[in-house]
Amino acid sequence: MHNRKWLFIVFVTVMTFSSFIPSVSAGKSEKEEIKGNLVIVGGALGSSNSDVYKEFINLAGGEENARIGIIPAASGSLKSSEQFKEDMVTYGVSPSDVEILELSNHDFKDTEANERKWKSNAQKNKVSDQIKDLTGLWFVGGDQLKITDTLLNPNGKKTKALEAIWEIYQDGAVLGGTSAGAAIMSDVMITGGDSLGGFNQSFIYEDLSNPAEESVPVYIEQGLGFFQWGIVDQHFSERSRFGRLAATALEYETQGNYAYGIDEDTAMVVSNKEQTIEVIGRSTLTVLDVSQAAVEGDSINGLDLSYLAAGDQVNVEDKSFHIDEARSLETTGYEYFNFEPLPATGVLTSYGTLPNYLSYSLVDNAATRKVESYLYDSSGEGFKLTFKQTADTKGYWGYEDGQKDSYSITHVTMDATPVNVQFKDEADLFEAFQPSSFTAPDSSFKADTKGALVMAGGALGSSNEEVYEAFISRAGKDGKYGIIPAASSSLKSSHQFREDLISYGVHPDKIEILPLSNHDFKNTKEDESHWLKNRNDEGLADQVKSYDAIWFVGGDQTDITASLLNGDGSQSKVLRSLWTIYEKGAVLGGTSAGAAIMSDVMLAGGGSFDTLSKGFTKSYDSMSQQEGGPAYLEKGLGFFPYGIIDQHFDNKARLGRLIATDAAHGETDEYSYGIDEDTALILDNKENALSVVGRAGVSVIDINDQEENDGWKGYEGIRLSWLTSGDQLNLNTNEFSISDHKVSTRDYEYFDYEAAPHSGVLTPHANLNNYLSYALLDNVRETEVKSYSFHKGKGFELTFREEEDTEGFWGYKDGNKDDYSFLNVYLDIQPVEVNIQDR
Repeated sequence: MHNRKWLFIVFVTVMTFSSFIPSVSAGKSEKEEIKGNLVIVGGALGSSNSDVYKEFINLAGGEENARIGIIPAASGSLKSSEQFKEDMVTYGVSPSDVEILELSNHDFKDTEANERKWKSNAQKNKVSDQIKDLTGLWFVGGDQLKITDTLLNPNGKKTKALEAIWEIYQDGAVLGGTSAGAAIMSDVMITGGDSLGGFNQSFIYEDLSNPAEESVPVYIEQGLGFFQWGIVDQHFSERSRFGRLAATALEYETQGNYAYGIDEDTAMVVSNKEQTIEVIGRSTLTVLDVSQAAVEGDSINGLDLSYLAAGDQVNVEDKSFHIDEARSLETTGYEYFNFEPLPATGVLTSYGTLPNYLSYSLVDNAATRKVESYLYDSSGEGFKLTFKQTADTKGYWGYEDGQKDSYSITHVTMDATPVNVQFKDEADLFEAFQPSSFTAPDSSFKADTKGALVMAGGALGSSNEEVYEAFISRAGKDGKYGIIPAASSSLKSSHQFREDLISYGVHPDKIEILPLSNHDFKNTKEDESHWLKNRNDEGLADQVKSYDAIWFVGGDQTDITASLLNGDGSQSKVLRSLWTIYEKGAVLGGTSAGAAIMSDVMLAGGGSFDTLSKGFTKSYDSMSQQEGGPAYLEKGLGFFPYGIIDQHFDNKARLGRLIATDAAHGETDEYSYGIDEDTALILDNKENALSVVGRAGVSVIDINDQEENDGWKGYEGIRLSWLTSGDQLNLNTNEFSISDHKVSTRDYEYFDYEAAPHSGVLTPHANLNNYLSYALLDNVRETEVKSYSFHKGKGFELTFREEEDTEGFWGYKDGNKDDYSFLNVYLDIQPVEVNIQDR
């Protein structure tokens, strides 16, 4: 637990350069001639992120010629530097060509030597000569002030080591860094603060952070200035730092350039020669233009924001964008969605991070030109955030990593208006709540079933080896595989999954796409709606009995059940064959809709806020109902007999709808399960155990202690647990087993700060499970945190609290990424009236 990465609130005791208080543009008036490049990473760089590592090595001269130096100064230990060296070697650089430079202003925790003595090395010829022999230099993450204190003299002038770094950079070397190693790249270095502090236009120039204050002023220091085209910030979308970057850009007059916010596991590659910035990695780069923005009292209006994804470029001279051909489809005028989005007000809002929320709810949605969110502290003092499309707004869409949505967005405007938000308990707000009239079917599951299930929560990446291997290993590479395309509107996803299986070693002759559908597919000559009769075809039913694995692609889950259940709800002949092979030992799997069909009670539509407030409906309006409305239930296929399954869980904020459905139809002593995207929940019937694989997690919901309510009065004491890769649940005992690479945070919490309520897309750690992990489980100051979800004056207060059996767990994954699990966080949900006043 000692080697933990930096928090979005900075608590430092090292010497600072508090004399640095720029009053004009901190950028150089004339750009220096620099031949070198920059690879600036937003933090949490995964060892598996080959695009970033290969680009850094390539710019350093390639595997054979690269000579890499690592500056460990930012970290509290040498572990991250040693990890980066291992990564360099893994990607082909000789170990003898990678060295950790003895530069630090502090002692490291994991060594016997006292590295504080290394501070003087910054003025020694030996170290500067080492640097001059390098073709690439990397700054690890941690505390950016430790880097600047190591490389700048007390008067702010360059040490010999820093002069040597500038020399190789100007001559053609590549400089890179992650997290703190990104923050130091611009002249104006953002060292602390959050979005609420930014919108409050509050700045400090020495460490005056108070962990008892929910709003943290923006802390500015002198950076090293390698990036000459604006201000850089990092951990951007994950820690919702838009407000602090916007305020800094306004304060330091970057109207001539953009400001840049880099997401985790993502890099901006800067070519000084070409004067371009390219995005690589797994998330987005936020580009902020304040040239037309205005500060009017406590309001900030006219901020221009764009989101770029991998392959996109910025021309820094003319401030133009080039969108990668992978996102060749413009959404403007061809929007896929058409729904009225709820304001982004808390953990029950779909698409919780700002880039996702704007992509799905605004730019690719024909129903609206404006969306809103809020940001406030526990007193209610804060801001209404309004995001608007203009004539210049453009959206671009494509697939990445298989069939994951990938968006780029240009020129959305944002206004921040000061408001006060107050809540009042009101038990009878939702008297019109409609209880479920659905009748759960009898289970078809047999206790001696030997097969397995691999249930993916949607957006399964082709590169997600862990999930694919979990599926393939249970059928064997020589096994026979069938793909059921019924849920999709085309055959594209079935062909993609077939290609993925082949890439992981399955022979093409062993894979077949089965002719099962209740509707016609796009872009084919055949009318596949005729395939509906195949559900009772004797030949196809016999064929299915020869399979070792069946996969259901994503789309609309009601199309799967309609293709496999007869009109009277009975099992078709093909479905009976699926049960036969499952009982004998076959593996069944599916993603998105293909996971939703696995339980007896199938969630087919509805949003969390609408389900909690309105209840259930008997009508279904196809895929449009996936984005909101009361919950719609249908009979599932019942392969999973241990509770109700939901998918796209954290991304689409489906906690509320799963709780309400479990309350209506869950069995005693069973849990319900919300599976995140790019993640799978695996049922091994032989072991009677569940396990998690993939890149996010599974929420386990226990409402067994709920008392029956006469009408909608609220929920108290719901237990939430969060499992990630390697964690397990024994279904015989209902006992959890947490992967042994994680340690308990109980009585050993890393953070100590007052957490503001989760209020929308600019809340630090916007996704629910990240918010609970950082703000509650690993935060010694909090035993309770809140979120509010509301619309038109009515809403819910969600209180998340710790009890005696609550426990959090932390470890590293994929290099130095935080990996959390937790057990038994308690949740209360109460109706509230909402009053919002301008201030």
